[in-house]
Formats: sequence, structure tokens, C-alpha cells
Amino acid sequence: MKRSYIGLAVGALVALGAVLSLPSCGHDQKLVSLQIEPQSFTFLTPSGSEQFSAIATYIHPPATKDVTSQATWKVDDGVVAMNAGLVTPSASLGCGGGTIFATLPEGTGGSSNIVIGVATVTVDNPTIATCPGGGTQATLSVSISPSGGGTVASLTYGIICPSVSCIAVAPVGASVALTATPAAGYTFLNWQGCTTTETNSCTITLETGGADLVATFQTQP
Repeated sequence: MKRSYIGLAVGALVALGAVLSLPSCGHDQKLVSLQIEPQSFTFLTPSGSEQFSAIATYIHPPATKDVTSQATWKVDDGVVAMNAGLVTPSASLGCGGGTIFATLPEGTGGSSNIVIGVATVTVDNPTIATCPGGGTQATLSVSISPSGGGTVASLTYGIICPSVSCIAVAPVGASVALTATPAAGYTFLNWQGCTTTETNSCTITLETGGADLVATFQTQP
């Protein structure tokens, strides 16, 4: 009878040892999918940036993790991936798009398999008629001659030249009013490119393709 109990005890220890010798499930955690968020993004002009994230799904045991900083990122067709998932369009890109890829090794057990996440990005410059949604806005630029001769400000669209911005984007057909103010020692001379002028005031109606204005000043006699 005692031998029977001893045999059972030894058998239980052997079984326990076999279970403990099995590889831990956590050590075999496996990456099964990788998703980029957002799945798509549109830059309305070729400027600015957007942060993309890589979300990994694992099994053994199940888990979902943000692996943005661990993934390898790349992008094609005219946009540039900066750092971990931070994407900016190329300065020379008028309109177009690309595909963003985030990749990560499949598992932690030395697997060389790669899991890929895919997203898309589009650059849609509304000032360029050939873009998908283009031709609805126009660029207005202001130049001051000579430099330092004065300033130009618009009532709308944010032109305060040269201290803040000499460029504005407005809808095609918009009427933009601007005022030129001479600097000390200068007087206002004339405008170039205005639809209508009145002394130092300029009004321009934007057309497709935009417009370039020049405010000219002269030194006081």
C-alpha cells in the first residue's frame, strides 16, 4: 500500500516537472497584425504635419500595444516620414499622395517574418487647379519696394507684411482690401496688380492662379 502512495507521489512530481519545463506562453507572444492610425489623411496644402500611430495586436497571450516608437516607418510618392510616424509632405509637392508603411518583426522568438501596416496620405493643394479638389482657392502675395519702405495690411486673410505674413490663401472670387502705410522718411507711391486703387488702398478680386501685388514707396524729398 505504501509503495502505491509512493508511486503516485513520484508520478505527480514528474508531471509537475514536465508542466514547469514547458515554455512560458508569455515568452512566445506573437505579433499577428499591425494597424496604422489614422488609416488615411489629407493635407489640404503641402505644409504642416500629421502624427501616425502603429497599433500591434498579439496572441499568446492576447494584447494590444502602441508600438509607434518601435516600428520602422517609410513612405513613398512625394511625402516624407519624419521620426516615428510623424509625416510631412515635401515642400516641392504640389498635389499627389503616397502610401505609409509601418513594419515590425512578427514575434519575440527570433522570427525574421515582418508584419506590415499600411495607410495612405494625400496632398490636395486647393490653389492648384490640377489637384483633386484644386482650383477653389488662390494665393495672394505682397511685395514691398524698397524693402523697409513701409508695410501692407489686409482687412481679412491675415496679411501683415513684412512683420507677420506677405502671403494669404483665399477663395477664388474673394475680394481682398489692403492698406499701405509708409515708414518714417517715406511716402506711398503706387500699387501694381490691384483691381482698383484709391490713394494708399488696394482692392483685388482673386482669380484662379492667384495674384502678386507690389506696394512701392519713395523717400520723402
